[in-house]
Amino acid sequence: MSIDPKIWRLKDNQVTPESVFKARRQIVKAMGLGVGAMGLSSQVQASLLDWFKAPEPQALADLSFSQPQAYVSDEILTPFDKVSQHNNFYEFGTDKADPARNAQSFQTNPWQLKVEGEVGSSLTLDYDDLMQSIPLEERVYRLRCVEAWSMVIPWVGFPLAALLKKADPTGSAKYVAFETLYDPNQMPGQKSRLMGGGIDYPYVEGLTIEEAMNPLTFIAVGLYGKTLPPQNGAPVRLVVPWKYGFKSIKSVVNIRLTERRPPTTWNQLAPHEYGFYANVNPEVDHPRWSQATERRIGEGGLLSAKRIATLPFNGYGEQVAHLYAGLDLRRNY
Repeated sequence: MSIDPKIWRLKDNQVTPESVFKARRQIVKAMGLGVGAMGLSSQVQASLLDWFKAPEPQALADLSFSQPQAYVSDEILTPFDKVSQHNNFYEFGTDKADPARNAQSFQTNPWQLKVEGEVGSSLTLDYDDLMQSIPLEERVYRLRCVEAWSMVIPWVGFPLAALLKKADPTGSAKYVAFETLYDPNQMPGQKSRLMGGGIDYPYVEGLTIEEAMNPLTFIAVGLYGKTLPPQNGAPVRLVVPWKYGFKSIKSVVNIRLTERRPPTTWNQLAPHEYGFYANVNPEVDHPRWSQATERRIGEGGLLSAKRIATLPFNGYGEQVAHLYAGLDLRRNY
């Protein structure tokens, strides 16, 4: 496979769907920024500068957890400031720095998470139930974004399977659907398709029941030993380490077991670019860039990040490749 040596120079309009990129440009134009901003009064310019200043980060609580040896890694962890400042969470804005700037007032307690559908016993868990119902553990996972950058993150949480078993899935449960909170008053990106990158909210995702019950599939409630920052999907998010990052849905309020495959947000928005399975696959390029390598974000800036080869299933093939026996993985990236 040939690799474009200039892949690291991707522009925003190459990385995101064209509709999302155009929405960003329209927002900037609507605000009157750019060259036209030079004609704004000093008071208005000062207000804009205040808006772009980094907000005071939300206080995070320490968590108690075990550290299973099977999920300890000798890989270099991505620094917390990079994990918490470089995010895709369009509910709070379409640029990487927007979520950290716009999510700090996001209220995550009280919170309710429902597990329903094809189950013997539906569950409704509040925040305290969520934190206490299943023992927490720390797992170091690689995170691979479809945009060809990656991180190594110490998540705190519990296996999704442990939660689903409490609801007693029926034999009709073939898929698991997930839904993010819909609250436009707290999530400015949900107020319109223009502000939210062309997405119809709430954000939804899905897995097969076999994927959901795999031991690697994780419900995260924290990272780096503390509760999740709001920009990282507080208070509860999914982490599926062998899939591209957009499958790891954030701020989840509903989990529904279904007989039919559920719709998923990015597959609906651009089905020719984002598949349902979305397994990390270096042999299947995105229509607009190579997936053969990735930028491993570390101490330096994004453009100085170390470039490494991407591994099939993000390096977790031994644990998950059997889930896709008989499927043409060239079509299910």
